[in-house]
Amino acid sequence: PIINKNSWKLRGILNGIDDFITALSDGNKLMTENAELESELNDLREQLADYQQINAENDFYKEYLKIAEQNPDFEFAPATLISRDNDDPYGSFVINKGTLNGIEAYDPVITDAGLVGYISQVGLTTAKVTTVLSPELSIGALDNRTNDSGIISGDLETANEGKTKFKNLARSCSIAIGDYVVSSGEGIFPKGLLIGKIDYIGNDRYNTSIYATVTPFVDISELRQVMVITHFDGQGSVLGKAGE
Repeated sequence: PIINKNSWKLRGILNGIDDFITALSDGNKLMTENAELESELNDLREQLADYQQINAENDFYKEYLKIAEQNPDFEFAPATLISRDNDDPYGSFVINKGTLNGIEAYDPVITDAGLVGYISQVGLTTAKVTTVLSPELSIGALDNRTNDSGIISGDLETANEGKTKFKNLARSCSIAIGDYVVSSGEGIFPKGLLIGKIDYIGNDRYNTSIYATVTPFVDISELRQVMVITHFDGQGSVLGKAGE
């Protein structure tokens, strides 16, 4: 009887070991299958990311071609943002193109939506862009509806709200909230570049003029790709005037 009992115990142990080995084998098989599925899923994610990037680039170049058709005198260097200056409240950033691509200091930077800023520093293969939110940028501008003129230049208060300022407007001007603001062609920018939309009008505390805050059409914080205008008709004379 003792032998029989031990035999049953041994058989039970062996069965338990078999069950454990089977479970372990099944578990390993499941882990392998899960790993394979995860690998396939990662591949699909990469393909989707590539597809989305290709679509975004295609859309970008479609808009690039539209602008080129509308402005045959413009010459462009498409570029990609590679870093941001997180310490700059005005959103300056660096692009992956420089003098080797025909880019020079003070070249305008745009997207299909409108003005981004200008090239403030340039190297062989990279360049820094100062944005339309910055007080370092000063551009002659017009209300597209009334033709009233002023200067676009940002400050810290408006930049914190993602906006810039339309200054030196005559009290007799007829601007209104909702009007579009465009470049006047004075300074380093060609005429007619979209800048933004007026969302507030106030009295300048320092003089008798009025000012407006403008929300740029380009969301600086979401930029990925830009176009640098490396040439436009009249650029040489404009730069000459800007340097006087």
